[in-house]
Amino acid sequence: MHPIIEPWPSGNGVQTDEVSAPFQDALAAEIGDLMDVFAIVPASSKPLWLLTIVCLMVVVVLMALVYTAYASQHARVEIKRDRIKLVGDFWGREIPFNQLDISDARILDLSRHSAYAPKRRTFGTGLPGYASGWFRLHSGEKALIYLTTRRHVVYLPTFAGYVLLLSVEKPAEFIATLKQYTP
Repeated sequence: MHPIIEPWPSGNGVQTDEVSAPFQDALAAEIGDLMDVFAIVPASSKPLWLLTIVCLMVVVVLMALVYTAYASQHARVEIKRDRIKLVGDFWGREIPFNQLDISDARILDLSRHSAYAPKRRTFGTGLPGYASGWFRLHSGEKALIYLTTRRHVVYLPTFAGYVLLLSVEKPAEFIATLKQYTP
């Protein structure tokens, strides 16, 4: 058996289970006397625009986090004919060999050489197990870093006023390859 919805004289609908007509009339008269309904004036569209902007900002931040998570697993250093290319998240760039002080490149263990460890992030990404971007080191140097580990890190100074700290898979091979490409 389906419930019956019938219009009432006041324009309201009441759900009943086949209630008698005289009872329905009496109930409608009483409800109509006890209740008047007034609609709320619809809100302006300004709050909806603000909500839309906030939602878009949240989506952009989430996309940036997803991109950073992806980049943290796929970052690399490409050595080209006359430059290196840092490929990763937002801080990737190409650096010509003439800006690199390859003769002073070395492999560090940042847990032992704390002067070269990042101290403060100035503009970069810092997540557990992954740091990239611009940092200040404990020594005060400005550094562009791509770190996933603190052991076997390549320290590569530049003539441009900053150093590179890179967690490459084979740091000794990386430095030897850099030396082969430079005159």
